[in-house]
Amino acid sequence: MNEKIQDLKIGTVAVIPEKEFDKKITSGKKLRIKLGMDPTAPDLHLGHAVVLRKLRQFQDHGHEILCLIGDFTARIGDPTGKSKTRPVLTEEAIIANTKTYLEQVNRVLSKDNFRLCFNSEWLSKLSSIDFVKLCGKVTLARLIEREDFANRLKEHSSIGFHELLYPLMQGYDSVELKADIELGGTDQTFNLLMGRFLQEQYGQEPQAVMTLPLLEGLDGVEKMSKSLGNYVGLSEPAQEAYGKLMSISDTLMWRYYEILLLASVAAISQMQEQVKAGTAHPLHLKKKMAHDIVATFWSSQEAATAQTYFETVFQDRDHSQAQKVVIPVGTGPLWIVDLLKLIGAIKTSSEVKRLVETGSISIDGDVITDFKVVIDWKPGMIIKVGKHRVYTLS
Repeated sequence: MNEKIQDLKIGTVAVIPEKEFDKKITSGKKLRIKLGMDPTAPDLHLGHAVVLRKLRQFQDHGHEILCLIGDFTARIGDPTGKSKTRPVLTEEAIIANTKTYLEQVNRVLSKDNFRLCFNSEWLSKLSSIDFVKLCGKVTLARLIEREDFANRLKEHSSIGFHELLYPLMQGYDSVELKADIELGGTDQTFNLLMGRFLQEQYGQEPQAVMTLPLLEGLDGVEKMSKSLGNYVGLSEPAQEAYGKLMSISDTLMWRYYEILLLASVAAISQMQEQVKAGTAHPLHLKKKMAHDIVATFWSSQEAATAQTYFETVFQDRDHSQAQKVVIPVGTGPLWIVDLLKLIGAIKTSSEVKRLVETGSISIDGDVITDFKVVIDWKPGMIIKVGKHRVYTLS
């Protein structure tokens, strides 16, 4: 197999159709590689980084990256994997979320051969006639083949008519951009193939599709998601990201080695055999995993600092090195949610509720069990959030 092709296929789930993909890569042409992202939340996370890293490989091979911000489709909300209609985002929320994406994307991608696009540029300008023509190219039977739509129909759950339009709009983006290859998670396969289908309908050479695995979140059950609180955000401090990565199970560690660090099956098997033989400790391998992930998506210096902090505070239990937070003078007793927001430990009340319910918050060694508790804080108080975040109040 051609070395370029082999390199680009590492870590993928499927390439559709494979022969067309191989032909495009070996053509010698500068290809247009598309990734679409709806700005439904302000933070990208390591789950997004899986696809971004693959984009960087294409970029390093000299191809043009089309990073599409779905500022128009975000108004609908991608129904993929949803059991009910998603709430519609406000224009203000979409604008605010979009502003954070470029900085986070640039953690992985180079500024060379990079084009930022917004699908409102063409979707908002479609006339009613154009829109009817677009809808006429796809049958309802084809749309409801989607697994999530089929399941909701079977369960007699409602499907908004606007949700049926989402795959068409995402597919039409490929027509406008004349994409050669589109990347996405495995849950996006239907939408990606719709782009290929519509390009054929509009007389274009159809794009090849490359799908990548979905990254399980810190809980090891659901896919990484901000709404589930099981994520590591790309905009988080490296120290916090390292701590979160150290909280995953020993079993999930191998999956992160595979998906985020692109470790080979042989390399992972060798590490597992070393653990089984007692020549390697899972903690040591997990620290290496966390260090290498932070070095990859943050920086080598931040990774080294984060590891030193972890070893000092959590292994040596030297809380004098814990993150110090100054509470403003005159601040009285605080509801646990307000206190944690003030010190920057959490962003939402629902996140605190989940942490309290799982016994993941302690103050001076006492586990917090009451979500409504008011804390009469004092200097020197030590607050632990999750397994690997510690704060000292002053």
